Amino acid sequence: MSLLDNIDLNNTPSHVAIIMDGNGRWAKKQGQQRLYGHNFGVESIRETLKAARELKVKYLTLYAFSTENWSRPKEEVEGLMDLLVRSLANEIKELSESGVRLMTIGDIDGLPQNCKEELLEAQEFTKNNKELHLILALNYSARWEIVNAVKKIAIDVKNGSIDPYSVDSDLISEHMTTRNIPDPELLIRTSGEHRISNFLLWQIAYTEFHFTEVLWPDFRKEDFYKAVLDYQSRERRFGMVSEQLT
Repeated sequence: MSLLDNIDLNNTPSHVAIIMDGNGRWAKKQGQQRLYGHNFGVESIRETLKAARELKVKYLTLYAFSTENWSRPKEEVEGLMDLLVRSLANEIKELSESGVRLMTIGDIDGLPQNCKEELLEAQEFTKNNKELHLILALNYSARWEIVNAVKKIAIDVKNGSIDPYSVDSDLISEHMTTRNIPDPELLIRTSGEHRISNFLLWQIAYTEFHFTEVLWPDFRKEDFYKAVLDYQSRERRFGMVSEQLT
């Protein structure tokens, strides 16, 4: 019996978020530069998309480039931006035919112009697809997102359109870049690291975490299945006790 056969398709997470980590270490093991690992990581994205569609996952968020990544060596950053443009150009037709809608969160205006144009074109091309929403977190930081939300609310309070005593978690969520996206039920991080790295800090309050030693370029459908099976083994109480769930 395969791992897929063990999964309850009536209890799969509707939103899975992934911190794709380990490209550089994988490349180093091959005696190559870090970009070599990033290039091989594209195949892992393809595999993950296939697995997500098989399990009827509706939202898949990939942490593709953080605001902190700008501090990496210039050649690596430029190579990542070039890889993004090439991958979108090469994959967008197949993504669309598979019913995938591309979305982004993060400071897209801070990306190079050719990346921004390619992203906008891809989003427009896939905007009517509904099978799976692929969300790329690009030039993204959870703290940046929260600060921006607070600023917007503060401006609205100042101009009188929001009563400060009406500010609650729902209102804050409405001012996040993910306002039209449900919070993730499952977050996967590869490469054995056990940290969140400034990713979706507001949205993961009740998210289940799955950490795997697998480096991202080696991540395949079976690894996604394992994460979902791990998720299905948990009891999600949302602050309640077990007896309240029955």
